[in-house]
Amino acid sequence: MSSESFNWPDFLGRWQEEWVPRADEGKIRGQIAVSLGRSGAGEEAITAAEERLGRRLPPSYREFLAVSDGWHVDQTAGVYQLGGAADIDWFQDPYDMTPLYEQNLGDNPREEDVLLAGMWRRALRLETDSDMSYALLDPGDSDQDGEWALYVYKGWSGEFPDRYPSFRAYMEAMYRGFHADRVERPDFENATTRAQDARVEEARLLALRGQYEDALPLLEEARSFGRPQSAVLLNQLRHLQAPRSSHGYANLVADPRYAPEILPVEAMGPARGEWRLGGDDHWLGMMTARGATRKTVEDVLSAMRDGTHRYAPPGPWGRAVAEARELARWGETDAAWRALRDALPLWEAPGPLLIAPIGLLADPVLGPLITPERGREILATPRAGETGPAPEPAPDLDPPGLAWLTEPAANRQPHDGYRCVWVEGADPDRLPALIGEEGAELSAPTDPRMASLRAPKPHEREGVELWEDRAVVAVGRASEAWAFAFDGHSDHHLNRLFQSPASAASLSGRAVVVWRDPRRSSPGDDPAAFHLSVAERGEELYAFTVRGSKIQRFGAIPEALDPARLFRPEDSETDCELRVLEALHSELGLSLPRFALTQGRLPTFTTRSWTRAPRTGEGFAYAYFVRHRP
Repeated sequence: MSSESFNWPDFLGRWQEEWVPRADEGKIRGQIAVSLGRSGAGEEAITAAEERLGRRLPPSYREFLAVSDGWHVDQTAGVYQLGGAADIDWFQDPYDMTPLYEQNLGDNPREEDVLLAGMWRRALRLETDSDMSYALLDPGDSDQDGEWALYVYKGWSGEFPDRYPSFRAYMEAMYRGFHADRVERPDFENATTRAQDARVEEARLLALRGQYEDALPLLEEARSFGRPQSAVLLNQLRHLQAPRSSHGYANLVADPRYAPEILPVEAMGPARGEWRLGGDDHWLGMMTARGATRKTVEDVLSAMRDGTHRYAPPGPWGRAVAEARELARWGETDAAWRALRDALPLWEAPGPLLIAPIGLLADPVLGPLITPERGREILATPRAGETGPAPEPAPDLDPPGLAWLTEPAANRQPHDGYRCVWVEGADPDRLPALIGEEGAELSAPTDPRMASLRAPKPHEREGVELWEDRAVVAVGRASEAWAFAFDGHSDHHLNRLFQSPASAASLSGRAVVVWRDPRRSSPGDDPAAFHLSVAERGEELYAFTVRGSKIQRFGAIPEALDPARLFRPEDSETDCELRVLEALHSELGLSLPRFALTQGRLPTFTTRSWTRAPRTGEGFAYAYFVRHRP
């Protein structure tokens, strides 16, 4: 960092002019005049110091000394005073830090780690008063301008030193920290605070116009000065670019203008079980300390945890959100996103501290749709009455058809088994009545994998026989023509007791059942299997089951779905599976929404058994595993 254009007299003079005690010092020190610096050291004194040290000092530090021979940094819990030319000396590692850092370098250390390990014996010590902290200039860590990196080591912290690329960079950071430490003082106002607040307002308007990339550096700088509002605005921009991350929104949780959006977002972490320190009580206490009522916070956390929370903003944007939720609820996530995208310009800010519809992230159905790419599209879309060019649309996430079932996708592996029932012309909420166990109802939208894992096993359910195979299925709409019930997470296998639910599902139209059992051959085991059955008006029309080289057939199978054509002995299992899935898509128009099934939330219910009762002379095996803690 070149210091040629940096004006040290102006910089230090502004710092001195703006100095007031911190808020916690006001009663003690009041407005007692404090001289932060001293008269500059002459060239003779600086040269004498360099001769004593045996090194020419780096440019920005040398220029600083010529203006002020030392400085009262006043860093909270750190360095308080920097010495002048006559005070500085080599650190010489009095606490033997070098071996400690060298032993952690490993066989292939990073360059920055090697520099840090050698810094302790090379460094020049600058501070003369501190809280067990050291300001160390390292001549071995220099740049093309001859600047030395400055490390601040807080001996009481147990942490690695903070590194600044030069003395000037360190002083600029300390100046920003000086501002941040005093932001709570109501009388702390000056040209710098006014300029930074103006930049915050400029960034707010840029963000609403979709120019969030231009707004980011303005807010980051204002945040480093501790300016009010900058962190809240900055966190919204960062959060939408990383939707699964966590960010705090301070007292907005208690402001009635913002709480409906912000409080559920704050509850996302504890609702997912990510909050550890002190559990729910600690988190609830934090929210109430910010001004939210305990009952409100408890209700929001409960709704987030059980999946019943709904993001429901007012106006045209709210109507688009409701439309998108209904689409996403049944797995039509790309259509849902398009509905949101089209309505984004209609979003209205409830107040100046909200610059994006951050509440979307907390909706259990719509939140998973907001990927980092879509989050950036939200930020790049002009909204709240502002104008600007529309961004390039993020691409759809769901491929057509069924071929994606052969590929790795989120929480599914390429060789996982799956089974699915498609029902033509039926609404998804009709499926529990067609193939559900007695009393089956759709759940709130949930993670299908977790619903399957948490479902009780047959031996854990009263009135359920051990031979029964009741599946927990995710329900949705595959297209205008088909509703589906999909199970991609059970560990059941296609066996001789299997009975297809196609006939029961087809009471009002066609139904299709597919089951892929990927069980690998091992001594005594059956090979992998694939089953298809199609029924209409309660009657099975045709079906086949392929297990290894054996094919069982029933009915008049269309040529396009002939298993002898689709399952060729010379082809791999994956090639055969891909061929039959492509045929099902082209012949019957079947598809499944990849995003909703792997990363989204869908309603679930428990089906009737996919296996029949054993007949006389037939047997079955049932095993389960119990983990014992030592």
